[in-house]
Amino acid sequence: MTEGFDPAGLDRWTDESRFEVTRARLVEYAAATNDPIPAHRAGDVASPVFAIVPVFQSLLEPALEVVPAGLFGRVVHGEQDFRFHRPIRPGDKLVSRAKMTGYEGLPNGTRGTVYLETRDEAGEPVNEQYVTLFVRGFDTGETRGTLGPDHRSARSGAPAAKVAQHVDDDQTFRYGPAAGDPMPIHLDAEVARAAGLPGIIAHGLCTMAFASWALLTSVGERRRLRRLAVRFAKPVLPGEDLDTTIWRAGALRYAFETTVGDTVVLKDGLAEFAEQE
Repeated sequence: MTEGFDPAGLDRWTDESRFEVTRARLVEYAAATNDPIPAHRAGDVASPVFAIVPVFQSLLEPALEVVPAGLFGRVVHGEQDFRFHRPIRPGDKLVSRAKMTGYEGLPNGTRGTVYLETRDEAGEPVNEQYVTLFVRGFDTGETRGTLGPDHRSARSGAPAAKVAQHVDDDQTFRYGPAAGDPMPIHLDAEVARAAGLPGIIAHGLCTMAFASWALLTSVGERRRLRRLAVRFAKPVLPGEDLDTTIWRAGALRYAFETTVGDTVVLKDGLAEFAEQE
């Protein structure tokens, strides 16, 4: 019998991790996500979802304090919510830490929130992230702590934009090294099929990065992205075509979803902007 979650592990900060941003790494990430924005491709500034790269290795570390080790094979990345204080630029020396803040047992599994903060070496905030992890098939039977903020948003009127995109056959082999994500379900078809998948699947954060540049090129030009959040609904396969559809949801606020045909792969998307200073 698997033991339950340990609430004593909530709100314990990890040790700080450090990451120095190079122009080459920013260029590699932009190329790995087919990002067409010149400043991203030149490495002058990071594409938004690059914010996951400095914290990726410690992403699951806080959950080790709470989630039983025997359940880690059931953990999937359910949702991602970025809050941007400023863009990441080459030469930045970033300091990050994380903690698990809460969990909720549900009939089909348990969801939990990991909160990450990234600052520069002077202590000024760069970004915050709320990561929702989902433990499939295990209901811990209780709710503890604080979960991540809601990012569902009502759509208003006809779509403001729709952007067609294509996931290349070799996308995962480029994204994995660029992001520092070696998960074999993105690189090895046999491992992916053994996990119950149809084959190699694209990284969810790669699909999110596609959505980010769809937003920036269609409704975010000359604006600064302040928040970007999604729920990962279905896996994307290499070679598939994506459509990111965007609706107004208020002043400088947009709802969006990404589909493959009629299948929604990113849902409950939310983007918030500020006017450029």
